[in-house]
Amino acid sequence: MTFLLDISALLIAIMLLLASFNFFTLRVVSSNKSAPIEQSVSILIPMRNEAENVIELIAILKAQADLNNFEIIALDDCSIDNTKELLLEISQGNLRVIQGRELESGWLGKNYACHQLATAASGEYLVFLDADVRLNPKAISSTIESMRAWNWDFISAYPRQIAETFLERLTQPLLQWSWFSTLPLRITQKWPQPSTVVANGQFMIIKRQAYFDCDGHNGVKAQVLDDLHLARNLVRAGARGGVADGSRISHCRMYSSANQLIEGYAKSQWSAFGNPLGAFLAISLLITTSILPFAAGLAGEISGWYLYFAIVITRILSGIKTRTIPSASLLHPLSALIWIYLITLSWIKKYRGELTWRGRKL
Repeated sequence: MTFLLDISALLIAIMLLLASFNFFTLRVVSSNKSAPIEQSVSILIPMRNEAENVIELIAILKAQADLNNFEIIALDDCSIDNTKELLLEISQGNLRVIQGRELESGWLGKNYACHQLATAASGEYLVFLDADVRLNPKAISSTIESMRAWNWDFISAYPRQIAETFLERLTQPLLQWSWFSTLPLRITQKWPQPSTVVANGQFMIIKRQAYFDCDGHNGVKAQVLDDLHLARNLVRAGARGGVADGSRISHCRMYSSANQLIEGYAKSQWSAFGNPLGAFLAISLLITTSILPFAAGLAGEISGWYLYFAIVITRILSGIKTRTIPSASLLHPLSALIWIYLITLSWIKKYRGELTWRGRKL
């Protein structure tokens, strides 16, 4: 037990150092930095069964400020609800609705939809946006202005993750925490390597030239985590950019039910760590840093409690910086157990051929 706790202490010390570094240095997109954008901007939204989001989202996008030349293109990805009908009802002005083609062999649904959107777009900046993301009035102009200031070719402006149910509160903060406590982001962005790139496709802006130079979504057509692999391809092609805190200008509630959350993570976690060995190492890290200290504390090891509170601090720092509620941080061991379950479930479903999303088999 002592040897394992020594390993745990070393790993947690590194994670606490990285979390502290990112707390003070993580790049932040602020609406206070907005300036009029003269270049053309294409806002691209893939939509499959998004009827509940159509009206509110399009209204928000049409009201975006400081964009002097922008278009909105929404693609109906063969929805089986009334997404298309709602889009056509409000299709006027700078909103263009296109019908997505039937899924071609070798493609995943969202990737193919984004590919079609990009080829239909005319803007110098391509804004890829999920339908469940909500933007502040100057979100897009602020983000582009930040790209200019930082000399970036692409940006993943990470939205604030809304968590309402108990299961969401346990799992959703892990999205930011996973990179906030493991990578020195300002350093990896200054000297970029594909293996250290972080990205979230909920709200992503890419310069047109950089997108097509790396073959865009055509280069990640079968990748479940298309956002991450697209960002890696951008870096390989020489583009500069990365993740920034977008919690002050955007928010997103990814899942509205436990079943949807489990299905969503089950479809992607097998791909998150590359292969079974990577998944095993990730699970081992979670056990060593997030579960073992708490278990040791319960068993009477006082050092276990010190380590438990240290890992909780990394969660609190991540939560404060990215504006997620840090109240569930004390339940971090339970969050880690749920994540381990989701990783394991994802691999089981992968090998059984049971992965699905939005009515499509992956």
